[in-house]
Amino acid sequence: MKIAVTQFVTLDGVSQGPGSVDEDTTGDFDRGGWFVPYLDEEFVQQASQWLDLAGGLLLGRRTYAAFARDWPQISEPDPFTVRMNTLPKYVVSNTLPEGHWNPTTVLRGDPLVSVRALKQQPGGELQIHGSSRLASALLAAGLVDTLRLAVAPAVVGRGRRLLAHPDADIGLRLIEHGATSSGLVILVYEAAGPAQRSEYAGAPPIN
Repeated sequence: MKIAVTQFVTLDGVSQGPGSVDEDTTGDFDRGGWFVPYLDEEFVQQASQWLDLAGGLLLGRRTYAAFARDWPQISEPDPFTVRMNTLPKYVVSNTLPEGHWNPTTVLRGDPLVSVRALKQQPGGELQIHGSSRLASALLAAGLVDTLRLAVAPAVVGRGRRLLAHPDADIGLRLIEHGATSSGLVILVYEAAGPAQRSEYAGAPPIN
């Protein structure tokens, strides 16, 4: 299985609290809800196509708890509810006693060891939605195959950032890009080993 990360981010890289002001107030963050004004039908269709590729959901404990609370309560038909509730869920946690959002498997022990073992199994994508800390750790460890970003035209100035792992050195290759009518920029990358470096040789002489 390949690991695909889907994240909503602002122009300044914040991934915290995209859906509402009180979604994630960790660190006294009070600027949530920045993604919702740009959530349009074009992006809903794109996100549904991405979810078609999923063989399971890979989540951290915080996101799992929120999803397990909210998704089973959604009765309105939409492109996501049935699949989110029925896909296998894998939650990385050493403190969660058990999962009640079935089917759920709790991955204990070293997260990187557990996820590497899960990647060896056949199937569709293991998709990370939310769970920015888990996504960041797996990116730093070279375990992410595809990174999908929906970049909102907003700068919020503070909050937890997706790519805040200073020990990582990650190269990415852009494989898809686009924009929706509301202004969301869609960027899809595949992992490309360490970040490339070179020396600027200066401008060529003008004849």
